[in-house]
Amino acid sequence: MKKIFFTILIIFSFTQTIFASQISYDKSDFAPVYSAIDDAVYDIRYYSSNNFTGNKINGYKAPVAYITKEALQVLSIAADNLRKQGYRLLIWDTYRPQKAVDNFVKWINDPNDNGDKTFYPNLEKSDLLEGQYIMEKSGHTRGSTVDLTLIKKDGSFVDMGGTFDLFSEISHPDYKKLNRKQKENRKILHDAMINAGFKGIESEWWHFTLKNEPYPDTYFDFDVE
Repeated sequence: MKKIFFTILIIFSFTQTIFASQISYDKSDFAPVYSAIDDAVYDIRYYSSNNFTGNKINGYKAPVAYITKEALQVLSIAADNLRKQGYRLLIWDTYRPQKAVDNFVKWINDPNDNGDKTFYPNLEKSDLLEGQYIMEKSGHTRGSTVDLTLIKKDGSFVDMGGTFDLFSEISHPDYKKLNRKQKENRKILHDAMINAGFKGIESEWWHFTLKNEPYPDTYFDFDVE
């Protein structure tokens, strides 16, 4: 009897793992960033070929940035703070469909497509998945993550010491070889986002997720259009 119970427990635990997250196509709790932040600028990289794959990515049918309404409310607070300091937001990516993440993984597993090597100059393509630069499940797909940088109010460039999606230690927020101004610029962005209610990660200075994201176990797959 104990053996049967133990077997059932293993099956139940495995089933729980499988269904710990779910896929949803419901976009009712999402809104475009422009609906709340009217001075943001957009360079939606996965709508274009200017990304590490060298191709437009599945699921991006328009250069629009969607995010959960909860995250947008908090992002608006950060934008207001930065606006007072003379900056605007430049957004590279927000919500990312699961089909886009699947596209990344398929590209990694294609030995005949090296994409744009300038985004991973010192790595092999296989390192991107093994090193968790790219994952089969992305926080972006849960809808409350944003990749962004700063520009000045006149639209001019703010030097962050490295570009978006550069798979390198240069992209680490605390990279030691930045000059003083680059460190200051990263800190301005970081502090505004953290104080508003986001959290960062150790590998990408541009990546922030809402601390109390509303869908921690749900991955969305509706198109960006």
